[in-house]
Amino acid sequence: MSGNTPGRLSGKSHKATGNASGREGNRRPNSGKSGGPGNASASHSASGGASRSQKPKTSARALAVKVLSAVEQDGAYSNLELNRRLKEADLSPADAGLATELVYGTIARLNTLDYFLERYVAKGVSKLQPWVRSLLRISVYQMIYLDRIPEHAVVSEAVNLAKKLGHQGISGMVNGVLRNMIRNRDELRIPEHLPVAERISLEHSHPLWMVERWIAHFGEETAEAICRANNEPPAVSVRVNTTMTTREKLMHEMASTGAIVEASRLSSDGILVRSGGNMALTSWYRDGLFSVQDESSMLVAEAVAPEEDQLVLDCCAAPGGKTAHLAEKMHDRGRIVANDVHAHKRQLILDQAERLGLSCIDAVTGDALDLNERYPEASFDRILLDAPCSGLGVIRRKPDVKWTKSVEDIEDIAGLQRELLNRVAPLLKPGGILVYSTCTIEPAENEDMVADFLNRHPEYRPAEASVWSESETANLKVVNGGVQILPQYAHSDGFFIARLVRAR
Repeated sequence: MSGNTPGRLSGKSHKATGNASGREGNRRPNSGKSGGPGNASASHSASGGASRSQKPKTSARALAVKVLSAVEQDGAYSNLELNRRLKEADLSPADAGLATELVYGTIARLNTLDYFLERYVAKGVSKLQPWVRSLLRISVYQMIYLDRIPEHAVVSEAVNLAKKLGHQGISGMVNGVLRNMIRNRDELRIPEHLPVAERISLEHSHPLWMVERWIAHFGEETAEAICRANNEPPAVSVRVNTTMTTREKLMHEMASTGAIVEASRLSSDGILVRSGGNMALTSWYRDGLFSVQDESSMLVAEAVAPEEDQLVLDCCAAPGGKTAHLAEKMHDRGRIVANDVHAHKRQLILDQAERLGLSCIDAVTGDALDLNERYPEASFDRILLDAPCSGLGVIRRKPDVKWTKSVEDIEDIAGLQRELLNRVAPLLKPGGILVYSTCTIEPAENEDMVADFLNRHPEYRPAEASVWSESETANLKVVNGGVQILPQYAHSDGFFIARLVRAR
């Protein structure tokens, strides 16, 4: 949230790796990283295991202001900063949930909140101190989007917090702004006469450039549906470890404890958990019966379709969710080389394998651009390139992404993706399958990237036989041997998955 430009989130740019960190709270259930334990639920994070008397006193709103200010001023990652502060704070589970909702909700609705505030802040939102700006934003978010909190309580809490963090003058300004907005509540709406892209941008709180780009790619109706879906709470889904149990058996066990579950319609290995608590804290998770993973992400291993005793390369593997799914598909027979550029992430892959009881995964460290120098040509039966991407398919889990990405970022990452494809393509055996996947919806990173690759590599062609059932790919855009999943299609992450075969 740049101090100079309202509606912008400054700080670190999030490098997406196809794995979404969880958005949790009152309306945002814990989702976890793809294949990983995920972030602990708000109540679990807040407890920390120590006695309350040892913890500093704070409030949900004060904590949210501190997190949002750190994101703006220091470039902190919202999920990491929030979890860190929750572990340090003395909050009840309910207050921890409120703090989480305020952080993620405020970021998700950033430019809409600033649009309304600009009318009532005399000097403009950009002229405020970061903590004051954050305080006003979380207050307006409560007034507009959380109908369970009375407006008078929102104002009272904001004024008291302004006195605590600032001085009488600031608290008076906060009081005046919020009360004026309440008196003119009917005016807090987006004008209907705006140009379509601007209306969508403000109504669904997305950067204007992003909305215009999506309108150009998908049309007005689909672009608005994408933006609307990005503000919905992410679903909680788990992937059954089929080397240990079946989906039907695990669903029966979960339901017997009171959890509300249903079979995924997108993946035959998936279960949607409508109610049941933090899945990463269950015995089923600890015993390796499932992994927390988004439904769209589950389709990647299905596209690779590895077979027993094959040699498989996972080029950008951490934290290991898709790697583990590949191993499960192979019945843990064969060998998977799971590579990641970061040495410390190698342990994440190994931890996944150990928890799930998988022994065929060989985790290695190195730059994926150098894989062609480390392995001979035509070495692998299957290759998965789950490429670094802009991450514009996982905005509902990482709302920060909306405000930290730019057109230049998309162009830069597309260059890396193109080079990665060039480097790993020779490593596949003739007749083998190469799967290219991203967690973005950008054509430049997806179908355009694959079309360019096929044009430059005549030895490759789109795989003819689909490994997905008609129910899995119903209403999905099929192009260049793969599928484009938009977030509104199945209320899952936006993903692109292309399945290519080396013909010679």
